[in-house]
Amino acid sequence: MDLSVEGIKDEDLRNALEHLEVLPKSEQIELNQMLDLLEQKKEIQAKQEDFIKFAQAMDHNFLVGEHHKIIARTVEKIANGELKRVIINIAPRHGKSHIMSYLFPAWFMGKFPDKQIIMASHTADLAVDFGRKVRNLVGSKDYQAIFPGVDLQADSKASGRWGTNQGGVYYACGVGGALAGRGAHLCIIDDPHSEQEAKTGNPAVFDSAYEWYQSGPRQRLMPGGAICLIMTRWSKRDLTGRILDNMVKNEGSDNWEVIELPMELPSGEPLWPEFWTKKDIEALKSTLDMRYWMAQYQQQPTSEGAAIIKREWWQEWEEEYPPHCDYIIQSWDTAFEKNNRADYSACTTWGVFYHPDEHGVNKANIILLDAFKDRLEFPELKRKAQEMYKEYEPDTLLIEKKASGAPLLYELRAMGIIVSEVTPSKDKITRVNAVADLFSSGHVWAPKTRWAEAIIEEVAEFPVGSHDDFVDSMTQAMDRFRRGGFIRLDIDEEDEAKEFHRKREYY
Repeated sequence: MDLSVEGIKDEDLRNALEHLEVLPKSEQIELNQMLDLLEQKKEIQAKQEDFIKFAQAMDHNFLVGEHHKIIARTVEKIANGELKRVIINIAPRHGKSHIMSYLFPAWFMGKFPDKQIIMASHTADLAVDFGRKVRNLVGSKDYQAIFPGVDLQADSKASGRWGTNQGGVYYACGVGGALAGRGAHLCIIDDPHSEQEAKTGNPAVFDSAYEWYQSGPRQRLMPGGAICLIMTRWSKRDLTGRILDNMVKNEGSDNWEVIELPMELPSGEPLWPEFWTKKDIEALKSTLDMRYWMAQYQQQPTSEGAAIIKREWWQEWEEEYPPHCDYIIQSWDTAFEKNNRADYSACTTWGVFYHPDEHGVNKANIILLDAFKDRLEFPELKRKAQEMYKEYEPDTLLIEKKASGAPLLYELRAMGIIVSEVTPSKDKITRVNAVADLFSSGHVWAPKTRWAEAIIEEVAEFPVGSHDDFVDSMTQAMDRFRRGGFIRLDIDEEDEAKEFHRKREYY
């Protein structure tokens, strides 16, 4: 029997194990040693092929979440040549750079020590810092135990440019940096936009990054090379947005695999519950402007250019309590299927009040009093509708007669609640356009609260946003205000508003 690890066959191993006790003591010891070596070899091979196992071996404190497993499967496909263009949009503080700018290039270089990598970030200093960490990892004993024979080139002292003993090259640069003469089998772009620049809102910041990408990394790829862009979203014009826009508009352009990983999942659960709790997320959300929350943390930037109703058209009510309201409308948009947990039911409550214009003349205005949105089974939906009706006692209660809205209508009427059913005759965009002048004329107000910001943001995202539940509820109410003569613009015919005196507080 060949007693080398390489020479062990499954059949020989089974036979030896069956007769282990009858073998001489020396051969038993040798066989057990070979079994240990074989197990070690299998573990090494597993770490070479399984990125998560490699990551955990290199960083014993690495807290693996489900999203890391998604990223791991993606980079394995990149390494296997199955994916050539990948975009990963993910919230900050979810381990993206640790994985993609530190562990992934080291693992890739261990598998392909003769290939070239370009790593870019929004500043050269940051990219070089990652280069230093990767270099030190490749030169470590733990790494070389997994990838034996892979080591640093003797003169690899520079952090931003170094090589392996097998001809591989690692090059780090900042976005906008020169790449002339550089080639890459793998290009990693990690956060191409700095927070300071992105928050200025200057389109030139995003345009310059895209121009650099087109003339730099895209042109530096070796045949069959791969590009991986990992970032948090900032704007529809950021690098992700521009690349995807080009992919849609230009037939024959690169076809990108896009992975979006929001901090708060559609289910309401955290993306990384092992690290971020629901309480942590709510605390963070409360400190952020809704635009930044939706873009950076939910990967849903707002397209200001496409907005029918712009967020600056809303008037801000800064008082602690809402004004005296003469008429209140409550509007429900219910989920399409009462048992579909992916659908939302939304309710908004609005009031008419009088406020002096720039000439000191009291004019009718509309203010947002309350809002609610959640995934509800029908019994929960009915209870919530009752609660909100009792809370505000609206003069008009609107419910669209569709799906769960139809039985809700009947149930509330059976309780003696007067409900007006709504059956839209036009498409959503037409309905929003029909009420947009109420906002553009400065007649719609909202309190300075988090729930109001959520509505303003959803309306500003329409028609390109991922949700429009609040939008539907809003258009129903605004249309009723407009057609009922409760508010008049200069373009409208004279009509007397109905007056009902009451006072409300925010809840």
